Amino acid sequence: MGNYNTVTEYIKSLYGTQDFIPLHVPKFRGKEKDYLAQCIDTTFVSSVGKFVDQFEEQMAQISKTKKAVAVVNCTAGIQVALRLAGVKPGDEVLTQALTFVATANAIIYNQAHPVFLDVDLDTMGLSPKAVAAFLEENGELRADGCYNKKTGRKISACLPMHTFGFPVHLEELISVCNTWHIPIVEDAAESLGSTYKGKPTGSFGALGVFSFNGNKIVTSGGGGAIVSNAVALAERGKYLTTTAKQPHPYEYFHDELGYNFRMPNVNAALACAQLEQLDAFLAEKRSIAQAYADFFKTQGIKFRTELPDTKANYWLMCVELENKQEREAFLKYTNSENVMTRPIWQLMFRLPMYKDFQRDSQKNAIFLEERIVNIPSSVK
Repeated sequence: MGNYNTVTEYIKSLYGTQDFIPLHVPKFRGKEKDYLAQCIDTTFVSSVGKFVDQFEEQMAQISKTKKAVAVVNCTAGIQVALRLAGVKPGDEVLTQALTFVATANAIIYNQAHPVFLDVDLDTMGLSPKAVAAFLEENGELRADGCYNKKTGRKISACLPMHTFGFPVHLEELISVCNTWHIPIVEDAAESLGSTYKGKPTGSFGALGVFSFNGNKIVTSGGGGAIVSNAVALAERGKYLTTTAKQPHPYEYFHDELGYNFRMPNVNAALACAQLEQLDAFLAEKRSIAQAYADFFKTQGIKFRTELPDTKANYWLMCVELENKQEREAFLKYTNSENVMTRPIWQLMFRLPMYKDFQRDSQKNAIFLEERIVNIPSSVK
């Protein structure tokens, strides 16, 4: 067992306090109050306003995509992105069991079936090898796409999640999915600012979706963004998320089932001010990550760092303990010392609503589930 007192004392010294240290909190050091006041002064506090437009422009620029769509949260964004990618009720979506529950929930909201495949040990994200193995055993190409020959259902999308901001092996995953004619939707909720071979996460798939929840690297309080290089697809996303209302000077006419998933101008104002500070937040997080890496080397504890050819945003930093017993001891001690730590999520198939869905052996996911712990990761 490691010297966990040394760990807690180091984290307290890093953050310069003996008080409770949370896992991740937002920092408001820019124009947040100014932009919010503008919303109030102009009365544009709902889903129409200049900050919504500005936010979409900023997100397209940051993600290096052609168009971004502001939405009320990332889960709603993934739900819509899957529909845009062609997922229909009864279809299947390949994803990972080692993820936050919203990834799986968004599939169910489309009345589709998640297929839980294993992750890679190095990225903690969906494994291209696991996807390839599953498709070689179960896949069947037909004129209109890929089908699961065991269930007879169409496999309409692949939904990888960039765990804690560490990009999955995108090049390999794209190659596999292209072979099987399966579009990729990136769950980039946690990876704003991360890059793979110099290109931002979220820009590789047919669509990508980001989160701006209160605990993310940049927050709008609550919010999300769909991004895409397919302008027509993104414009349809904007249309669907604004209740599928046909433009008209005064009539209300909705020609298909849409969603009231619009991001309010108030939230967009907060996001715009935060996005202006993204580069500074990323730089500070990298500095904290380096300090952690140097410290944990002296403790014999593995600190998770980015892979070659990638840049991680280090949204939530994490350590890998020796086994589940060590993980439990670490969690118990650190939390008792007012240093907030959290285990990685329980695998989706352990949750009652997802226990009966198709999955592979999950060897790597189970290994990580028993060992990965998040540590305080806020900018200071």
